[in-house]
Amino acid sequence: MNQPCIPKTEYADRVRRAAALLPGAKLDVLVANSNEADYSNVRYLTGYWPLFEMGGAAVAPSGEAALLIGMESENYARGRSLVQNIHMLKEYRETADPSYPGMPASSYAEAFASIGVRKPKRIGIAGYLCTNMAMYEGLRACFPEAELVNADEIMTTLRRVKSPAEIACLREGLRIGELALEAMLKAVKPGMTELELTGIAVEAIYRNGGESEAHTVYSFGGKKTTNAISRGTHRRFEKGEIVQINVGGRVDGYSPSVGRPICLGKMNDRQRRLIEFGREMHLKTYEWMQSGLVAGDVARRYEEEVRKRGMQKYYLYGPCHGLGMIEVEKPWLETCSTYRLEPNMTFQADTFFYDEDFGLRWENGLLVTAAGRAEMLNSGSHMEIIEVAV
Repeated sequence: MNQPCIPKTEYADRVRRAAALLPGAKLDVLVANSNEADYSNVRYLTGYWPLFEMGGAAVAPSGEAALLIGMESENYARGRSLVQNIHMLKEYRETADPSYPGMPASSYAEAFASIGVRKPKRIGIAGYLCTNMAMYEGLRACFPEAELVNADEIMTTLRRVKSPAEIACLREGLRIGELALEAMLKAVKPGMTELELTGIAVEAIYRNGGESEAHTVYSFGGKKTTNAISRGTHRRFEKGEIVQINVGGRVDGYSPSVGRPICLGKMNDRQRRLIEFGREMHLKTYEWMQSGLVAGDVARRYEEEVRKRGMQKYYLYGPCHGLGMIEVEKPWLETCSTYRLEPNMTFQADTFFYDEDFGLRWENGLLVTAAGRAEMLNSGSHMEIIEVAV
């Protein structure tokens, strides 16, 4: 099987593009930090995916780069990273906080010197919310006079418009997600636990080529579907309840999702009305997401339609969020968003509404096109109202 992937040459180009943005931001060096859960910045620049420990990528305006890892990951990193200038720093150790007696550690000063940066005045930190106190204090100890600034916008600028290879990875992850959805629909029934159904999804993801789940599989029912975020448990599904499924395969780091609300048996009128409204709003999102429009205008149009239809009491958020290496990534699409939509930007069309005892989410990948309505990145299977025979 020819699995889509990011070419090695694309990683080198990413580092060059990152370096080119630093002078305009008046930065002497960029440190892009990640952890195992949100690996996106370091993997985007180097191909490295931290395990247990943290990871970082340091980029100089010259285009030189270094990978920053914890104390246990050198051999693992050399087998995965496209950047072979690797430094082990205690600041990137695992949260069990080992001391590593007798192990020599590098420092930010040594890592920066290896890429030609010796006395930085302004250090940009991307992955700002992944940057922990140990990293911050390590930078401050090495460079007490330097200004540390949030540089997340550098990585957002680099990642927001996708290359053909990135789009291919997302399409494949969605294809795998739809195969997992199919397996889940064939298996789900009253009396099955939420985690049993999760297991069916995970088996399908790995069997069909995913490197992992794109995110924690959504497989839960009943009142838990009112949660915008939740996990499956040993709770058993019941006849007549709504079950929420969200699932996708991760492909070379790219993590899309397919989401469907289903009913175990026939829906009652209240369930059907809200689920049909959610599907209608989901499909309208593709009409409204057009290149050149201000993102905030699209979000306001969505909210206005919800109000016009008298459905605002069921509304929490919408209609989209950024999609790429992480299933939810910048840029968000909110009423305060000022950026314009561009061709080859990718989003999750994420349509969530909830009543007091059930909720629903319709979710598919979305690609902004050069002209006209957005394209659904996946086939859109099972976009009908789903009532499972029980």
